[in-house]
Amino acid sequence: MRIWLAVLLLCFTAGASSQSWPSKPLRYIVPFPPGAFNDSLARIMSAELPKALGQPVLVENRPGGNTIIGTEAAAKSPPDGYTLFGAALPFAVIQSLYKTSFDVTRDFAPITLAGTTPNLLVANPNVPINSVKELIAAAKAKPGGLNYASTGNGTSNHLSFELFKSMTGTSITHVPYKGSAPAVTDLIGGQVQLMFDNTPNVLPQVKAGKLKAIAVSSTKRSSLAPEVPTVDESGVPGYEVNVWFGILAPAGTPREIIARLNTEMVRIMRTPEIADRFAKAGVDVVASSPEYFGDFLKSEVARWAKVVQDANIKAD
Repeated sequence: MRIWLAVLLLCFTAGASSQSWPSKPLRYIVPFPPGAFNDSLARIMSAELPKALGQPVLVENRPGGNTIIGTEAAAKSPPDGYTLFGAALPFAVIQSLYKTSFDVTRDFAPITLAGTTPNLLVANPNVPINSVKELIAAAKAKPGGLNYASTGNGTSNHLSFELFKSMTGTSITHVPYKGSAPAVTDLIGGQVQLMFDNTPNVLPQVKAGKLKAIAVSSTKRSSLAPEVPTVDESGVPGYEVNVWFGILAPAGTPREIIARLNTEMVRIMRTPEIADRFAKAGVDVVASSPEYFGDFLKSEVARWAKVVQDANIKAD
């Protein structure tokens, strides 16, 4: 009898807690420094969610440790609905490269896949390559003779090129940098020859004639550069990389809280004003259900684990 009373009391307490949520500010952990779209998404939510929830949402940038520091902080936070976490594509790769105290699919509760954006394959203007087919031919003619920049092991631009190499049977030398800015600077200066990078990061340099665009990584052309073909249509059928952005909570967060957060976030992202802000950043709104994001995340983890293994990618 006492056991049943305890169970009923626990259920009542959990229900009452969910019903009174939120009664204090929420924190939104971003494992990157300010500036990139992951941070911009957090700022959008911190401005819009309080209008619906009646509580502030405080953005907490916790970069470092190849995103492990911020990710671990979120994973170990209480599952009470007061911690949000902003993830991007590297989130799905982290366990393939590092030993972590958390599991990205077990220790997090997906809320929504917010949006996606392609990477743009660009080259220094002096490199005599103007198409994907020419790149493949040049790489096969002199294996290892070409080089490409990335923002570090496990980043989306690194994985984009490793997947390209795997699907085309080419050997192209990887030159990692600590961030997009120094990598693009050296690409413009000719110290490196090629790079996949987020379209908004390099498109201004393309328009200024400092870089040339070869292809986009998605299976459909970018609205920001509709004249640039996809890798898929340029001779590598099935090639696709979409940089994604999503929002999660610690595993165990009550389902009714996850559902409420999803409802409000989807509504926010689908408003014309916010959708326009996504579009100007080169990001397509997805605004998915928690279930869709959960399945998507599992598929991404499996996909990139194979790329890491096949390419023998090691941690920094």
